[in-house]
Amino acid sequence: MACEETNQKIPNRTIVEEVTGWLKLYSDGTVERSGPPEAGPLLNPVAPYDEPCNGITVHDLTTDPPIRVYLPEEATDPGKRLPILLHFHGGGFCLSHPSWLLYHDFYAKLATTLNVSAILSPVYPLAPEHRLPAAIDAVFSALLWLRSVGTGEVKQMAVVERLQETVDFSRVFLIGDSAGGNLVHEVCARAGSVGPSLLHPVHVAGGILLNPGFARSKRSRSELENPESPFLNLEMIDKLLTLAVPAGATKDHPYVCPMGKDAPPMEGLKMPPLLLEVGDQDLLRDPQLEYYEAMKKAGKEVELLMSHGMGHIFYLNKFAVEADPITGERTKELIQNIKMFIEAH
Repeated sequence: MACEETNQKIPNRTIVEEVTGWLKLYSDGTVERSGPPEAGPLLNPVAPYDEPCNGITVHDLTTDPPIRVYLPEEATDPGKRLPILLHFHGGGFCLSHPSWLLYHDFYAKLATTLNVSAILSPVYPLAPEHRLPAAIDAVFSALLWLRSVGTGEVKQMAVVERLQETVDFSRVFLIGDSAGGNLVHEVCARAGSVGPSLLHPVHVAGGILLNPGFARSKRSRSELENPESPFLNLEMIDKLLTLAVPAGATKDHPYVCPMGKDAPPMEGLKMPPLLLEVGDQDLLRDPQLEYYEAMKKAGKEVELLMSHGMGHIFYLNKFAVEADPITGERTKELIQNIKMFIEAH
C-alpha cells in the first residue's frame, strides 16, 4: 500500500477532515494518505527499470518537478522525429503518484502502442498541503523543462539525449486522467496565453482529457444516478475537490468548473484541438458533457468519445481490463482513438 506520510500517533491533534479510506487531514496540518483495500494492489509503486520489459524502460528524473519517463525500447520509425506525450495524473489533486501500478500499466501500454518518442509524467505537489494552482504551476514547469530539452539547455543525461534525438517538439500532446484532465485544460489555456515565442520549439499540438474531474457545487443528474466505485464516490468528489481549490472556494471555482460563470470566457481561450473521453456511467459524466458543449459553442475544436457502459478511469484498473471482456474492449477503443487523434494532429 502506498502511504506517503507517517501513521505514528501524535498527541494533541485531531482529524479535521477525512476522505474515507483515502486521506486524513489533522489539525496540525499533517496529512495521512492510504487507500481502500479494493484498490490496494493498484496503488503499489513500480520502481524504474533500465532493462527493457514489455517493450519499454522507465526512468525517474530528478528535475523540478520530478518526472517519470516511459521510453519505448525501439523506435517504430527509426530516424524520424515523433510526437511526445506529457501526462498529468489524477487523484482529485490530493492523492496519487505517477509510479503507481494504476498508471504504469496503462501508460506503458500507450508508450508501446502509440507512435510516440516517450511519455513524461511529472510529480506535482498535492493538496491540501499545496492547494491549486500549485499543481498547475508545477506541470506547466514540466512543459518549460521540455522546452529547455528542445533548445539544448539541458544536457548530460542519457534520457535527455534520447529525447533530443527523437522528439518532434512541434507535436507535444498533453494527456490527463480525472483531475489530470483539468490540468490539461489549464495548461493548454496557459500555453495559449503566453504565446509561441516563450515555448519555442515546443508547440502544444493537442490535449486529451480522460474522464476529467469537472464538477459544480450543485449535484448533477449523473452524480445522483450513476454508481459509485472505490475510485470515485460522492464523498471523494465533495471533499477532495474542496480541499484542492483555494481556501474558501467551492467546486464552482474555475479550476474545477471551467465552464462556469466565474471562469474565463471560453471564447477568449487559445486552445489546441482536444479529445474528450467520457464514460456514460461516470459520476461526473454530465459536467464533462457540459464542458464539451461549452467548448463547441465557443468555437473550439473538440472531439467527443463516449465509452458506453464504463465508469470513471475504467482503463486504469488493469484487473478489470484483463478480466472483463467489455472493459478490455472499451480500453482498446480508447487507445485506438487516442492514436488516431495524435496521428491527425
